Amino acid sequence: MSQVFSDGAVARAIDTEEINSNPTSRRHGADVLPHIHKVASPPRQTLFQDFKHNFNETFFSDDPFAKFKDQKGSRKFVLGLQSVFPIFDWARGYNLKSFKGDLISGLTIASLCIPQDIAYAKLAHLEPQYGLYTSFVAPLVYAFMGSSRDIAIGPVAVVSLLLGTLLSDEIKDTKSPEYLRLAFTATFFAGVTQMALGLLRLGFLIDFLSHAAIVGFMGGAAITIALQQLKGLLGIKNFTTKTDIISVMRSVFSVAHHGWNWETILIGLSFLAFLLTTKYIAKKKKNLFWVAAISPMICVIVSTFCVYITRADKKGVAIVRHIKKGVNPASASEIYFSGNYFTAGIRIGLISGMVALTEAVAIARTFAAMKDYSIDGNREMVALGTMNVIGSMTSCYVATGSFSRSAVNYMAGCKTAVSNIVMSFVLLLTLLVITPLFKYTPNAVLASIIIAAVLNLIDIKAAILLWKIDKFDFLACMGAFFGVIFKSVEIGLLIAVAISFTKILLQVTRPKTAVLGKLPGTTVYRNVLQYPKAAQIPGMLIVRVDSAIYFSNSNYIKDRILKWLNDEEILRTSSEYPSIQYLIVEMSPVTDIDTSGIHAFEDLLKSLKKKDVQLLVANPGPIVIEKFHASKLTGLIGEDKIFLTVGDAVSTFVPKATN
Repeated sequence: MSQVFSDGAVARAIDTEEINSNPTSRRHGADVLPHIHKVASPPRQTLFQDFKHNFNETFFSDDPFAKFKDQKGSRKFVLGLQSVFPIFDWARGYNLKSFKGDLISGLTIASLCIPQDIAYAKLAHLEPQYGLYTSFVAPLVYAFMGSSRDIAIGPVAVVSLLLGTLLSDEIKDTKSPEYLRLAFTATFFAGVTQMALGLLRLGFLIDFLSHAAIVGFMGGAAITIALQQLKGLLGIKNFTTKTDIISVMRSVFSVAHHGWNWETILIGLSFLAFLLTTKYIAKKKKNLFWVAAISPMICVIVSTFCVYITRADKKGVAIVRHIKKGVNPASASEIYFSGNYFTAGIRIGLISGMVALTEAVAIARTFAAMKDYSIDGNREMVALGTMNVIGSMTSCYVATGSFSRSAVNYMAGCKTAVSNIVMSFVLLLTLLVITPLFKYTPNAVLASIIIAAVLNLIDIKAAILLWKIDKFDFLACMGAFFGVIFKSVEIGLLIAVAISFTKILLQVTRPKTAVLGKLPGTTVYRNVLQYPKAAQIPGMLIVRVDSAIYFSNSNYIKDRILKWLNDEEILRTSSEYPSIQYLIVEMSPVTDIDTSGIHAFEDLLKSLKKKDVQLLVANPGPIVIEKFHASKLTGLIGEDKIFLTVGDAVSTFVPKATN
């Protein structure tokens, strides 16, 4: 016969004879008594041993010092050098075949990054040469210290926009020396933040920004960046400094009759169509990836030549005009270490550094998984941090990994980080020789390059998948997305972090609990909601707690267990089932418990005593049983009521429950 239990789950009533006649589950038989193991306590550790174990598990779970054990002093020095500079490790096996792949990859990503760097510098409200400076110094430093073979380093759209927005909030005059100094200061402290996270092995902090929040933030930032390019694409001279969609659209349409330049529009839309076409070709035919990679440089060359011979700049077409020639000047003396902008530099650096770090580590892990090699997250953070600290002293702004360039690098057949070195030398040649040739490059083409690049950041498929899998993740995604496009980049980021933390808090403070039943013909106990045929035991209620028990959730868990008990008691009484005499708490998923959790169990015992229900505990883990003993809770529950499995508890007490 069947019986409907709580939440509509249908559970088959188990026949008592089935348990009593099963030799594997019988406790009181004459000859075939199964041996029931007692729950063992772990070996007792001293306070220092416990602290050392927890410290190592938290900060050194990968055991980074294992390779130094039993090594001579000279060998330890070499290993230490290789840990800081991985290039000295993999360079030993480097050969001409690898260099061929890296050379082609480096030249390919250089052709992509030069026009992108000029355009991204404008997003940060900096002169174009600072984008080129960044792609010269940063990849060189990363190649020596980074552990990723595929990541391409340089300025990226999202970080450039974020940096430009935060800097312009502090200093309205983006052409002033103070603005540039604040940019270097923010870059320095972005690097310090990244280095500190790596050296202190706090890389797990970046995981608090969930994938869902990143998808929404990147999508919103992509639309914001694209809308910002309408100034260059339409030839608008007076454009809003705000980034929200309402202000931008108002600024665009308020000058529609007299502020748009048709020559600029023609140039921008023509080359945007060309860029999108090449991207479509590369997407359909993977072996033609190079078409999309070189198309931005083709756009720059062709458009610059056309503007030069037609002198379209005299007809209102805005051009780059001047890019400073030469290598990076030193900028260490420009960094603020005191004064009014010191704290602003720390704040902006912290925010931009975290975003840059999240993006770079995600890219590095993605391509490492594709090529089946491992990434040391903490080493990556140190490498990225050192790169930005050195960059801040050599006229660079915040650099990180670029997904579009890394994808091209991967497709072009890169073997090692030498592709970044090749790209860096191409940038050096550009700074020394080629920069004057960009004088007549139209801003509309740079705008079209940025628009084409950021469209990849809008991941509609990922958003749809979030909706299908987890509605709360979808909410986080949409919160970050709308926060960016309707307010600002930093508000969107704040919303993303807030929703991510909210989800964590909800999962911690409101953990799942489940009523278990026995699957027919087995000794396996599973959630009756997931397995409707799982049979509940007469006279017993089995509840599983699916979380560690801490001060933040202990009262909720206690109240939830009592509610399960009350609900089930009502249902069983109305169906003439035996009343509940035993409550079994299955604790396999409970990894830890604190003093509040212990007190909650004590309160639960008092409540159960009033109801004439006995508490049984199944499979507490080593930490839990150790704390049970330390708090004397095992004495209150009863040593004979703590079991290794639910099956042991049931086979021991089910005859009593059915009498």
